[in-house]
Amino acid sequence: MNLDGIIVKLDGVTKTYNEGQLEVTAVNNLSLELKKGEFTVICGPSGSGKTTILNMLGGLDLPSSGKLFLEGREIEKLSRSKLSEMRRDRIGFVFQAYNLMPVLTAYENAEFVLNLQGRSEEEKRVKVMKVLADVGLGGMEDRMPNELSGGQQQRVAIARAIVTEPAIVLADEPTANVDSATADSLLDVMEKLNKEEGVTFLFSTHDQRVMDRARRIIRIKDGKLDSDVRK
Repeated sequence: MNLDGIIVKLDGVTKTYNEGQLEVTAVNNLSLELKKGEFTVICGPSGSGKTTILNMLGGLDLPSSGKLFLEGREIEKLSRSKLSEMRRDRIGFVFQAYNLMPVLTAYENAEFVLNLQGRSEEEKRVKVMKVLADVGLGGMEDRMPNELSGGQQQRVAIARAIVTEPAIVLADEPTANVDSATADSLLDVMEKLNKEEGVTFLFSTHDQRVMDRARRIIRIKDGKLDSDVRK
């Protein structure tokens, strides 16, 4: 399927869950496209379906109906191994809780996915040192997570997300656990990566600071598209 410049396409996607005898519709007939290089926020009240959408885009969950494409490949038609490879190679994840491995250094955390890909030591070194410098952690590669501030730990998480040059980075409330000044500095990093490196970001957030930086805001209400505004 040819989707020129389109990273993600949702075509009439619905996701339902069974809670006891009740069927809950988390996402309801949603159609969206995200293009390469976008800096987009998806927002809405708690329970609106934001997390479900991110989980489906990340290949962690599958639609109940409709079609979801990443770089032209229909996610639901991929085998389990191909889906795992797609998550590893083409999607970067940034979570509000950082999710760093406490026994690994900043360098080792950033290189983790490259190890899974079987990259050479030289290639890993070049890539990891570059992304750590890009996120403002040059010279801190040997520090353990407990030797870094919360903002610095989130920068390591961003480095880990982008080191494989993924098609898209999914950032779930990435500024939720840091103070205002740190949140602004993290957004500076991600905005710079977007503008200078062309990294595509999709944020799920309640944070107005993130919305103010976004160039597109998608609002979800009761699992449906409420509005879609490009600045």
